[in-house]
Amino acid sequence: MKISVELTLTPLQDDFEPVIIHFIKKLRNSGLKVLENPLSTQVYGDYDVVMQLLTQEIKEAFELIERGLLYMKIVKSDRHNYEPYF
Repeated sequence: MKISVELTLTPLQDDFEPVIIHFIKKLRNSGLKVLENPLSTQVYGDYDVVMQLLTQEIKEAFELIERGLLYMKIVKSDRHNYEPYF
């Protein structure tokens, strides 16, 4: 089953950029399709592969911050080719 996941990592601390950059670089190096924009990062692929990666990388990101939030949306389909029709 293919999924699309949108992630927004928000450390609640000063000096937050290094943690976000590290998190995104780890996702990029996964071999999965990863797209980024200023507000979120999207990861696309097989459910089991994506969720295994996210479990590992979210845990590592949380270990690197004192406090933070992670917003995650999951869509059951691979939407990486989506283009608005309007």
